[in-house]
Amino acid sequence: MERVMKLGAESPVVIFTKSSCCISHSIETLIRSFGANPTIYELDELPNGMELEKALVELGCKPSVPAVFIGKELVGGSNEIMSLNLRGNKLKQLLIRANAIWV
Repeated sequence: MERVMKLGAESPVVIFTKSSCCISHSIETLIRSFGANPTIYELDELPNGMELEKALVELGCKPSVPAVFIGKELVGGSNEIMSLNLRGNKLKQLLIRANAIWV
């Protein structure tokens, strides 16, 4: 769990995903549409990906991907990101506060 939190804090936006997950790709595309450049960790392509996935589940990510960190905080998965996006400028505000984008 500590390793996931450390990786999640290395960049303003970090997304844990799997290369075959279309929802993860959609969330990545949404975040990039604001001008952010997220760090992507594809769990199925990392040697320790299964360990990281287990840690994400322990942190409450169900399903485990996508798991999105913004500003060193675990925001959640696709439901949380889409909810923030649909509630006005909430997602954009988070990205600005994390210095992931500039206005």
